[in-house]
Amino acid sequence: MELISTHIHADFDALASMVAAAKLYPKARLLFPGSQERNVREFLRETKFPLRVERLRGFSLDAITRLVLVDVKRGTRIGPLKEILGRPGLEVHVYDHHPVHPKDIAGSLEVLREVGATTTILLGILREQEVALTQQEATLLALGIYEETGFLTFTNTTEADFQAAAHCLSCGANLALVSDFIRRELTAEQVGLLNELIRSAETHTVNGVAMVISTASLERYVGDLAMLTHKLRDMENSNVLFTLVRMDNRVHLVARSRLEAVDVGRIVEAFGGGGHATAASATIKDLTLFQVKERLLHILREAVRPLKRAQDIMTAPVKAIPERFTIRGAAEIMNRFNLAYLPVIRRGEMIGLLTREVADKAIFHGLGDAAVHDYMIGEFPRVAPDAPLSEVQRLMVERSLGFLPVVKGERLHGAITRADLLRHTYEDLLTRPTFATADDRELAGPSVRTVASLLANQLPPRVQSLLRLAGTVADEAGTRVYTVGGFVRDLLLRHENLDVDLVVEGDGIAYAERLGARLSAKVTSHPKFGTAVLTLPDGFKVDVATARTEYYEYPAALPTVEHSSIKMDLYRRDFTVNALAVCLNGERYGELLDFFGGQQDLRDRTLRIIQNLSFVEDPTRILRAARFEVRFGMHLSKHAEQLTANAVQMGLLDKVAGIRIFTEFSMILQETRPWAILARVNALGVLTAIHPRLVIGGTTERRFQRAAEVLTWHELQYLAEKPVPWRVYLLVLLEERPGTEARAILRRLSPPPKTADTIGRGLVQLRALAKSLLRARGVVPSRVYRWLADAPVEVVLALMAVMVRPELRKAIGDFLSAKGRVRPFLRGDDLRALGIRPGPIYRDILYSLLYARLDGHIQSRDDELRFVRRRFARVFVAGKEASAPPPARPADGRR
Repeated sequence: MELISTHIHADFDALASMVAAAKLYPKARLLFPGSQERNVREFLRETKFPLRVERLRGFSLDAITRLVLVDVKRGTRIGPLKEILGRPGLEVHVYDHHPVHPKDIAGSLEVLREVGATTTILLGILREQEVALTQQEATLLALGIYEETGFLTFTNTTEADFQAAAHCLSCGANLALVSDFIRRELTAEQVGLLNELIRSAETHTVNGVAMVISTASLERYVGDLAMLTHKLRDMENSNVLFTLVRMDNRVHLVARSRLEAVDVGRIVEAFGGGGHATAASATIKDLTLFQVKERLLHILREAVRPLKRAQDIMTAPVKAIPERFTIRGAAEIMNRFNLAYLPVIRRGEMIGLLTREVADKAIFHGLGDAAVHDYMIGEFPRVAPDAPLSEVQRLMVERSLGFLPVVKGERLHGAITRADLLRHTYEDLLTRPTFATADDRELAGPSVRTVASLLANQLPPRVQSLLRLAGTVADEAGTRVYTVGGFVRDLLLRHENLDVDLVVEGDGIAYAERLGARLSAKVTSHPKFGTAVLTLPDGFKVDVATARTEYYEYPAALPTVEHSSIKMDLYRRDFTVNALAVCLNGERYGELLDFFGGQQDLRDRTLRIIQNLSFVEDPTRILRAARFEVRFGMHLSKHAEQLTANAVQMGLLDKVAGIRIFTEFSMILQETRPWAILARVNALGVLTAIHPRLVIGGTTERRFQRAAEVLTWHELQYLAEKPVPWRVYLLVLLEERPGTEARAILRRLSPPPKTADTIGRGLVQLRALAKSLLRARGVVPSRVYRWLADAPVEVVLALMAVMVRPELRKAIGDFLSAKGRVRPFLRGDDLRALGIRPGPIYRDILYSLLYARLDGHIQSRDDELRFVRRRFARVFVAGKEASAPPPARPADGRR
């Protein structure tokens, strides 16, 4: 059974997220794990919203096989549902907008985005899947967004929240109703409580930070304390506010903060609560109001640190170079002053950053005289002098930065190095308490992300067993094994990909032999590269490689390989989204390794290179980038696009062996949308860099569109002959060019000799057939059959794509449908029974029958018998065979 649930004290964001999730999980049941806020209860009662919710009492938690949690990811906030977490076989899906925390529930599917409301996340998925909303649903989802973001005014509101709200309006959301339920008049009890909170408000200054604490005690429970706290904060204009209200034998704590120095989400954790850095709450038992307040003040003194900013820990001044400097000159400065990074400036403004690694590699490749502008990092993180230290830490940790410029306006003000940050962190650590508070010592889930559940849910059982066995064999061999690259990328994207690539930290070939023995697989090894291919008895293949690093002896060369670690193996790859790995060893099975921010780039749909000379060392990566852009709906980062332009301008594609370009080119033509990729490659200037005459335009686009339609049509016919799609597209691309140009382009691509011969002969056939069809006065089916019968299916489909006249395309389609399906009723045995002696005459008779059937002259077996007796009467003279004229042939002698 599937169950959708949320946090206790459910608000509108929780309710709206549950309703949105129900549209993604239509068979799931809905259950509140605790109470709902008063406005939520009133909304459900007054609007008669069609919501079917299970009752918690008596509900069988043992029957749950998949738990979908929305707007929550902490076990302490889901009531009795916490008891089933970790149960074997339970699948947990989490959708939430709260910040990531080590104690978060680990889900087999996690959709976590730091936006203003969880409703925004789920609505985004519904829009991607084109799921319609009713007016009632749109109104509820708008309520969730507007309440959680304070009518789109809170500081955690994002562009995505505005877009989600706009979509709700386009679906008919009733804003009057939204306003009515969020801004309802206070009850008399709420007015009394608010007055008491105003009267008791006290300002405390903790480590230089001013904050307000208000307390109250009531005999009866009064709802919507969060709303009252928000009103009180606006009235007091306080940056940090805590309200403590004792009612129903519990103390209810609600906290709000506008300062990054005061993370109220972390502070209320000590009371068993949770929330955001800006908004949090907790319900506390067994403590008096006074005890809670005293403990809160104690926690605040420990938790609130004096606010430090970037300018407090940065190094200044910073050595920098003008953009006119050469790479060699920059390297000399780096060596002289032992620098790993050099900012690049233009008229006093920082425009880029050069690393020692890029400078060294560029000099190795003979690019020492190039301007630093060509190979600097043009897109680089930066902070202002007054940026809070938390922002500095986030950037440097999440992006693995060793150098962070501090920029005032556009001018370089200073820089923070990894050493600066470590020094501050160490000094800060010395001032922290040695032990955590008692409530914070509960066992936390692993902070390392695991995708074990994703592997279990996305992969067929046999592949799962294979990966488990791979890990077991590695454990036995005392080594580490990982699945890497596109397999992991597509796993995270939820795309099917069963091309398993394994990387071993150690001897990959020796490991492949051990694994192959366990799988009864054939092992084909390549000692030069430390790789092997396992072919299982059913033909399934697994690639095994030794973890390695590569260096290139000159631009566009093939790599020289050396053994290395998994991190260095991933570093040599093309894009961050392809530099992901999953450990398969027993205890670490499913652990995801992401050294270069690939997960974030997948979320942002960004193709980012790992190192600046990536396109210099292998220019074919540009073709691969365009392919990934279209296939996955991604986009090259601005920096990567600039480096692409540099590689094209330097003519590096001229140095690449044709067969390597052909390999990438044919992979482009195998994609679902080859024209879109070619158009992108053309926009990058790559096609003419491959060959000056490789120019495409509107005519090529129309031909490719027709080729795609033709291939789709052919697939739906379920015909025996299966074409190779890339050959069809390549023939279409080459056919529109003069013969000498087409041959020159084909020579530049340098396909293998056999392939080149097939394409060359196919192109000649295609041109000749196109000329014959265009010259023909009438389209006679038998004539079309004679022309096309001996042509490869790729040539025929390409011909169908290049023909503009509909009647000619129809004639070719009719030929493909008839070929192999339309046959004479009469066979050789029938001709023998008629007294015709076997010989070459049989072929003439049968072809004549076929052509007559195609042209509609005969329909039945009797028609064929009459046709044979009439057309070949002489073979029946005196019961003896006589010579008969061959069937009519076209002028060019084709059948």
